[in-house]
Amino acid sequence: MLKKTLWWIFDLYYDGFKNMRIGKKLWILILVKVFVMFVIVKWLFFPDILQKNFSNDTQRSDYILNQLTTQQGK
Repeated sequence: MLKKTLWWIFDLYYDGFKNMRIGKKLWILILVKVFVMFVIVKWLFFPDILQKNFSNDTQRSDYILNQLTTQQGK
């Protein structure tokens, strides 16, 4: 029963995507935008500070522990 339902859902989406015309272009546009948002924007605006400032995992973990356990902003 479950296998038949899963196959029906897959067939529904497969047939829907196969018969699209404009939808395929829209999905390509969506995938490009997601790539830009998650890969390029992260690379530009969120550098890996821990990798750059510390040479090993022990120093990184000590820094994170210190930042989490001390009160900030006072």
